[in-house]
Amino acid sequence: MTVTVTTYETATEAAHAIAAGTSTHFLGGGTLIMRALNEGDPSVRSIVMTGDIAMKQIRPAGAGMEIGAAVTMADILGSHDLGFLHSAARAVGGPAIRNMATLGGNLFARSPYGDLATALLALDGVVVLASGGGMREMPLSEFLAGRDGVAKGVVVSVRVSRPATLEAFRFHKVSRVRPKRIAVLTLAAHLPMNSGRITGARIAYGAMAPTPIRVPAVEQALEGASLDEQGIARALAVACEGCAPANDAIASEWYRREVTPVHLKRLLLGQAA
Repeated sequence: MTVTVTTYETATEAAHAIAAGTSTHFLGGGTLIMRALNEGDPSVRSIVMTGDIAMKQIRPAGAGMEIGAAVTMADILGSHDLGFLHSAARAVGGPAIRNMATLGGNLFARSPYGDLATALLALDGVVVLASGGGMREMPLSEFLAGRDGVAKGVVVSVRVSRPATLEAFRFHKVSRVRPKRIAVLTLAAHLPMNSGRITGARIAYGAMAPTPIRVPAVEQALEGASLDEQGIARALAVACEGCAPANDAIASEWYRREVTPVHLKRLLLGQAA
């Protein structure tokens, strides 16, 4: 099978090429596309790339941060400004994978992968997308929910909220397989506090649906609550509401539902490893 590879100067040019072609895919770090190529996936016939510098940048964006789609997990771990994402980036594969895997690629990783995407979702991520019609933005939750049907384009960056303190953002990955650490469950929580009470909580799960999801029932139950066993009791009672975990080789649907309240409790109380 012959595969053509074309490199463009900008993400917009690459997006136009993708929109105009069939069986055309964007190559970032390669951890997803190269596996498909090595397995002889016939749907990958044309590859486009870009060296657009904007996709490698990490910069402040108002009260938050904007992270280029070509930023790797290793780049995140090397950034002081992204210290709140270090635990999530470290959860992705081993050192060799983290040197290649990009933020943009992680948004397309199939469950039970996509650990960083789960963290970005809990931080109110907004995707900046270059497409045939120009640049546009959409909430990460919307992007993930319809990513297979999203008009062909290139993810340029993701903007996220910046937690006021490192303690305000919490991430935990549950795994029984090491060293690759495929997720049984991934949890992320942004817990802004006001006078000892949670205000505007954001809770996201990975491996509890076909894509990472927000959990509105838990967020609502935490509003105005204190971070103690009594304060989080209602949130634990609805921990799996709206979830649709899979049965796979890593864990069953039943098991994921059983352990989710346990690990959510540990995360909220600061007991998660």
